[in-house]
Formats: sequence, structure tokens, C-alpha cells
Amino acid sequence: MGISAQWTRHGDHLGYLAWPEHASKPLPAVLVIQEIWGVDAHIQDVTRRFAAAGYAAFAPDLYAPGGERPQVLAAERVIELQAFMTALPRAAWHDTQARDAEVAKLPEPRRTLISETLTTLFAPMSSGSLRLERFVAPLLAATLFLRQECDSTRGQKLGCVGFCMGGGLSALLACSEPELAAAVIFYGSSPPLDQVPRIACPVLGLYGGLDERINAGIPAFEQAMRQAGKAFEAHRYEGAMHSFFNDSRQSYNVAATRDAFARTLALFRRTLQ
Repeated sequence: MGISAQWTRHGDHLGYLAWPEHASKPLPAVLVIQEIWGVDAHIQDVTRRFAAAGYAAFAPDLYAPGGERPQVLAAERVIELQAFMTALPRAAWHDTQARDAEVAKLPEPRRTLISETLTTLFAPMSSGSLRLERFVAPLLAATLFLRQECDSTRGQKLGCVGFCMGGGLSALLACSEPELAAAVIFYGSSPPLDQVPRIACPVLGLYGGLDERINAGIPAFEQAMRQAGKAFEAHRYEGAMHSFFNDSRQSYNVAATRDAFARTLALFRRTLQ
């Protein structure tokens, strides 16, 4: 099946849209929510995978307010930071002192460039001053675009799937968008428990068994969903790490990915028709 894809503007926002080019439109929509690295080559590929499965898929670029990325988050800067972080021990990702010590070893100007992008993406997350909620508004704008404006999806049902940071945002969007038909969380943080009663769609959670930081929040989330009478199905993949679905990283786990993608498509098949 041929897949068409393009960067698309809607209002002041920018995103990557993919659809099966020979399918009759409009199609059910899948909102693909980025990892912390943005709508990079991997997320674009994932968006095309959902298009190949028969949906119109859209990945909004949450780092492009007004339709343009700031220079500190330019694609080449984020790729450079990603390479630097990949070379670090995983435990150092959330250890500010360990990260800073490694940055200090870099020669200039790479040291300054890496430090600026690292601070923009990671330091606010570590300090708590950057709340994921800040990205809910552009996600809601994307759902409105898909339901009302996009020729490929107008008037059709909409589901969302997010990865890592985007997994947490998928949960938050489920709490904020009553017309959402389904939400899938790939190894993302659980939402505030007081927002759980606002969820109106089934939620699927897919987690790496070795991802202790994320998994610590699952039991309370499961209990809150059960008490609120919400549909929540969680799967933990033994031996899989965080980011197990990302086939561009060493954490990639093919068996977990195969099962998780099948479960995701099964949920969308039940809820987006």
C-alpha cells in the first residue's frame, strides 16, 4: 500500500500527517504523541506505520509553537543531544550531577550547545517546573483539527497513542478530551489520580518490566481506574526496558514490540470503526 506523508500546518501548529494514498476518505484518526526527542525520524516512521494499518495518523510537533522550532530545539541539535545521552549509563539520565559532569568533559562549542539543549529538554522535567500539562493545549488543538478540519479525518473517530513523554501525555489527553475513543500509553507516566474520573474512553498501558521508575505509578493508576469504573488494560513485558518500542535504540525489544503493536491495533479496530 502506498503511503503519503507531509508536514502540515493547522492554525499556529505544525505536525506530520500520513495516510494510505489509495484509501477512501475520510478515515479514522490516530494521534501519535512524540517522545521527548520530538517528531524525529522514529516518530515519523511510527506515524506511517499507523497509516499503513489503515488510519490517517498525525504527529503534532509539540516543540514548534507558532509553527517554528526555537534554535535550541532544532532537529540537528536534538539529534546531537540524543547521541550524547545514548552514550551515558541509563542511570545518569535522571541524575543531574552525573549528566553535568559528563557535559563538562566536552570541548567547546559542543559543550555549550549540548548543555543548552539538555537544559531545555531535561532539567525542567527533573525540577518539576515543566509540567506535561503545558502540552495538552496543542494536543487538544490537534484533535480539533483532525475532527473538524482535516480532509483525511473530518467527522471520524479519534484515538491517541504516545511514547515515553508522549505516553504520559496520552493519559492526560484522555483526561481532557471527552470525545477521544481510545488512548494507548507506551511506558508513560500515570496521570494525576484526581483526573481519572474524567476519562471517558478505554485506556491501554504497555510497559517494560524493567522500567521501575514508570512502573512505580501503575498500581495506584490501576486502582483509581477500577474504582472509577474505567476500562484499563495494562501489560508489563518481562525483560523489556523503557523505550522497548523504539527500534532505533538499544532498548528495542522485538517480542514486546510485536505484541504491543498488535494489542494497540486491536484496540483501535474495536473503538475507531
